[in-house]
Amino acid sequence: MDTMGTLRRTHYSEQVDASLEGNTLTLAGSIAKSRDLGSMIFADLRDGTGIVQLAFGDGTDPAVFEKARTLRAEYVVLAQGQLRKRESPNPELPTGYYELFVTDLRVLSEAETPPFEIRDDLNVGDELRLRYRYLDLRREGLHRTMRLRSEVTRAVRDYYYSQHFDEVETPMLIKSTPEGARDYLVPSRVQQGRFYALPQSPQLYKQILMLSGFDRYFQIARCFRDEDLRADRQPEFTQIDMEMSFCDEEDVQSVNEGLIKVIFKQFMGVDIPTPFPRMPYPEAMARFGSDKPDTRFGLELCDVSDLVRDSEFGVFSGAIEKGGSVRLINAKGLADKLSRKAIDKLTDVAKTYGAKGLAYLRLTADGESSSYEKFLSEEEKASLRQRAGAQTGDVLLLVADNDNVVFAALGALRLALAEKYGLLPEGQYHFLWVTDFPLFEFNEEEGRHVAMHHPFTMPKEEDIEKLDVDPGACRAKAYDMVVNGVELGGGSIRINNPVLQAQMFGLLGITEEDARMKFGFLMDAYHYGAPPHGGMAFGLDRFIALLAGKSSIRDVIAFPKVQNAGEPMSGCPDKVDQKQLEELGIELAKQPD
Repeated sequence: MDTMGTLRRTHYSEQVDASLEGNTLTLAGSIAKSRDLGSMIFADLRDGTGIVQLAFGDGTDPAVFEKARTLRAEYVVLAQGQLRKRESPNPELPTGYYELFVTDLRVLSEAETPPFEIRDDLNVGDELRLRYRYLDLRREGLHRTMRLRSEVTRAVRDYYYSQHFDEVETPMLIKSTPEGARDYLVPSRVQQGRFYALPQSPQLYKQILMLSGFDRYFQIARCFRDEDLRADRQPEFTQIDMEMSFCDEEDVQSVNEGLIKVIFKQFMGVDIPTPFPRMPYPEAMARFGSDKPDTRFGLELCDVSDLVRDSEFGVFSGAIEKGGSVRLINAKGLADKLSRKAIDKLTDVAKTYGAKGLAYLRLTADGESSSYEKFLSEEEKASLRQRAGAQTGDVLLLVADNDNVVFAALGALRLALAEKYGLLPEGQYHFLWVTDFPLFEFNEEEGRHVAMHHPFTMPKEEDIEKLDVDPGACRAKAYDMVVNGVELGGGSIRINNPVLQAQMFGLLGITEEDARMKFGFLMDAYHYGAPPHGGMAFGLDRFIALLAGKSSIRDVIAFPKVQNAGEPMSGCPDKVDQKQLEELGIELAKQPD
C-alpha cells in the first residue's frame, strides 16, 4: 500500500463541473466499483459528496495502469489527474459528463469483499446492516441523510442566534428525579453508593438558567430514557431545546413557527404559512381521536351517543350508561373496497386499542349489511344515518366504550384507512398547535393524579382556583406542535411561583420531603426572583426523519440502538471487568444461567 506523501485532496466530487474541465485535480475516497476493459480501466471514486469516474488508458503511466488493475470495491485511494469530458456520459450522475484521467494513483488501504454491496437499493436485513454500520453509512442515501442532519442542525443554531438566544450546555451527569420514564444511572466511584443520572431532558437546568438572567437559551441536547423501543423512540436521542423569559404561549409559539418556516424553506423549498392553526385538546380528541391529529384528510369522528343513549341495544346504551360514548367514522365511498373480510381486519386493529369490537353499516348499490341495525328502532337508524351523512357507497364504523378506548380505536382506524386507501396527499405539510391540554391525568394503578406533561407546567390562570376542588378540570398552559399526525415538539409555560409549585407537588402526591430531596435547588431558586418563562423541545431525530421522508428515526441516526436497546456494531451493552465493579463498590446480583 502507498502513503499520501505530499499529495493532498484539492476538490470534492460535488465540485466537479464544466468550470474545472482541463484542470489538474486530486480526489480522495473509496472505490465504488471498477471495470477492466483491457486497454481501458474505469473506476468510480466515491467520497462524502458524490461519485466521479476515474479513467486509465492510452497515455497512462504503465505503473499507474497496473496499479489500477488491482482496484477493488472499497479500496481507499488518492487520485490525481486531468478533468476531461466523458465519451459516454452518465446523465443520472451530477458529475456524469466528466471523468478524471489519472496520472498518479495512491492505494492507501485495501479492503476485503464487503458482506453486502454499498448501494441504496440493497435488499439486506437491518441486523446485518447495523452490524456493519460503518459500511452501511457509506451508502449515498444514508450519507446524504446524515449530511442533511448536520446542515439542519447548523441552520437551527443560526436561527436561534438571530433571535438573540444564547447556546448553553447543561450537565450530562445530574441528580436522579424519577417522575416518568426510568433514568439511566451512573455510579460514582468517588462517592460510592451514590449515583448520577443521565438527563431525560435539560428541564430543570434550563429553568434555572431563566432564573439566572439568561433570557433566551437553546441547546442541541443529548437525552436518555430507559424505556422500551419502537420506530420513533431510542434510549438516547437529541432534542432542540429552548427556553425564554418574559413570555406567554404565543411568544414561544411565534418564535418556533419562525424556525419551521426557515427550515422548510431552506431544505424543502416549501413556504409554510404562519401562524399555525390552534386546536384545543378536547377538539382534537373529539374530531380525530388523537392529540396529534393528521388534518390532511377527513374521516373525522362523529359522536352519536345522544342518539342511542336509550337504545335497547345494550352495547351502545351500556357504554353510555357507564360514562362512555358511541362514536363513528364514515368511510365515504369505500364500500366497494371495505369487504366484510377487510372490516374484520379493521376490527382486529380496533381490538389492539382496547375496543371489544367494531360495529359497521355497509351501504352498496347491491344492498346493505350491518352488524347492529337490527337491534335499533327505525327512528334510531334514521337519525344515526342522518348524523353520519350516510349515502350509498359509504361504510360506517362504530366503537362503543369509555372515551379513552373510543378515541384510541377510531383514531387508529382513521389512520389505517387513510394509509391503506391512499388518502394521504403527497408533499403537503399541515402544521398546527394542540393547546389546552389537561393539567393532570388520573393514574388508575397508582390511584392518584399525575402530571400530563411535568410538574412544573403552569395551569391556566382561570383554572388555578379549581386546583384543590376539581383538579381533573384544570387545563395546562401547554402546547404541542403537530405536523401530519406527528408530534414534532412540545412545551409549556412554567410555574414561577414557589407557593403554587408547592401546591402542585402536593396535588401530585409528592410529599414536602420528597420535593425537597428531588427539586430542592429549584424550589430555593424560586425565592430569589423568578421571571415568567416557558419553552419547548423538538425531537431532532424525528424532525430529520420528517424532512428526509423516513418512517423510522433509526434511519437518521448514525449508530442507532435496536429493539433490545443494544448497539449491534460495538456489541454494547456488555459486561465489565470485576475490577471496575469493585472500584465502584458494586456487586452484581447472581443471574440464572
